[in-house]
Amino acid sequence: MNSKRPVNLDLSTIQFPLPALTSIAHRITGVILFIGLIFAFWALSTSLSSPAGFVAVSDALAGNFLAKLIAWGLLSALAFHFVAGIKHLLMDMDIGVTLEGGHKKAQITVVVSAVLIILAGVWVW
Repeated sequence: MNSKRPVNLDLSTIQFPLPALTSIAHRITGVILFIGLIFAFWALSTSLSSPAGFVAVSDALAGNFLAKLIAWGLLSALAFHFVAGIKHLLMDMDIGVTLEGGHKKAQITVVVSAVLIILAGVWVW
């Protein structure tokens, strides 16, 4: 079949709607959490291995800017992934599957996630 439709291969010119952006971000945060589990399991294993290991992990998280930034990043990814996952579960139950409902759920996802990310930042710092 020979299609005469125009093809736009420049992705930078495409304006994605907010529900598409939240869905893409949900996938990205899933990958971040998968990779971040390496650091989380290392910290858990080290902190449970001995009292000295616990002190080492505590000191690393208390005094190191990069460790706090990684912890905040992982908590932020977890917060967004959790809220977006609830949005996807609601879609699976046929709640708000209209265009307007999808846009409102995406807005709610962004706002609730932003609040949780700010709260995580306050907790970590």
